[in-house]
Amino acid sequence: MQKKLLTLAVAGALAAPGLALAQSSVEVYGDIHMAFGHFNYGQTAAGTGSHTKWDVANGASNYGLRGRESIGGGMTAWFQVEQNAPLERSNNVAITPASRNSAVGIQGSWGNAFIGQWTTPWADLDGLWSVGTVGFWGPVTSIIGRRETTGTAPNANCANGHLSGAPAGVLATAICDAIEAGGGVGHPFWKRISNSVFYQSPVFSGVQFKLAVQTNEGRSSMDATAPNATAGSVVANASMWSSSIQWAGMGGRARVGLAIDRHKDFSLIGATDSGYAIKGGYDFGVINLGAAFERMTYRSAAGDVRARQWGVAADFPIGTGSIKGSYSSASDLQGGAGFADTGAKQWNLGYEHRFSKRTNVGVGYAKIDNDAAAVFTWTGAPTNQGGASNTPFAGGDVATIFLSVRHRF
Repeated sequence: MQKKLLTLAVAGALAAPGLALAQSSVEVYGDIHMAFGHFNYGQTAAGTGSHTKWDVANGASNYGLRGRESIGGGMTAWFQVEQNAPLERSNNVAITPASRNSAVGIQGSWGNAFIGQWTTPWADLDGLWSVGTVGFWGPVTSIIGRRETTGTAPNANCANGHLSGAPAGVLATAICDAIEAGGGVGHPFWKRISNSVFYQSPVFSGVQFKLAVQTNEGRSSMDATAPNATAGSVVANASMWSSSIQWAGMGGRARVGLAIDRHKDFSLIGATDSGYAIKGGYDFGVINLGAAFERMTYRSAAGDVRARQWGVAADFPIGTGSIKGSYSSASDLQGGAGFADTGAKQWNLGYEHRFSKRTNVGVGYAKIDNDAAAVFTWTGAPTNQGGASNTPFAGGDVATIFLSVRHRF
């Protein structure tokens, strides 16, 4: 009798997931992207010598779960939970659940609404133009979109480097959310944002609108009379929104998009950083071209700081492969003082072979030429001459020749 009851219990436990899956679809997916190559950090403006090394790099590899379920009325409920897959540095980089695009939402004929953490509409436009990169040593998030000048956390009462215009002595010991105190997510125009609400419209005649709003979850009302306050405690009410409108037509060959962002109380309390970007391209069949232009304005106590970047990209198909290349440029920061020689140029060229819809292998060369006060680099680059950071010393150029492998599942 006991054995019979145990068998029924096990059968019931095994059947329950099957009943749930019968009403919805759940998928395991991933993108494994790695590179092996030779890296060079060039001589710096201060005279530090060049430095070379071999490296195995991880290009934002990830894996996750996603599912969909019809809930009636022509609507679908969906979820996605995605995390990093640190194949290169598993000894010191933890796998953090839901660290990448992760959300839950409802989609219908009226559009798609969801809450969680996701890339901004600004960042989503990079898919329209960035056709010229083999592997991941390209302009996106190295030159294009990557020009933040302040800390990224939205709470001026946390020890996070976000103190532009705040009174002296603010907070070094204030107790705040660990994510915010460590930098958080949200301020850079190219990033995903958390604590956020998203809406994506249906596509009408090739046109789609997107909006993301990050809540003021980090709002601080602490003043000098509050418990645990310091004489320099400040009131901050940080929030942001990102929007875009994009169009695709002519059988998908033509595409263009405009993004506009507003980030309140991030660089300077009481002021709003802003930016716009135009990105797009055209596939002529024999060659696919892309281009991007963006401009950001950061508020500081010394006045506005303006950043400008642009880039072009090309993909020339050859059989089951492509020759790809791009060039991008960041101008010197403008406004205030002390911004001379803060620009950089980046170029990359390579060949990528498609073995299947899921697996690509490529070879290429990429370089960032930093001006004397610039420190642009790629995420995932090895450490510099000092060995403790992958940010190059001012004026040091960064270059790599590499073999890349990408597999999607």
